[in-house]
Amino acid sequence: MSKQCEICGKKSLVGNYVSHAHNVNKRRFNPNLKSVRAILNGQVRKISVCTNCIKSGFVQKPEVHKAKTV
Repeated sequence: MSKQCEICGKKSLVGNYVSHAHNVNKRRFNPNLKSVRAILNGQVRKISVCTNCIKSGFVQKPEVHKAKTV
């Protein structure tokens, strides 16, 4: 499973840690991905989606059937 959003394609970026003495080391900025059940091409699948796509409404979630209590 790659660290990439399956809707918008957002993926890891490369940057630097910078200390007070300006020592520079490489680091990665990973997207905030969540595993979500979503409807894709008429089928329910678990996909890896960034939280920005979830908040923007690009993910269509399946209907949840709850048991009725009597």
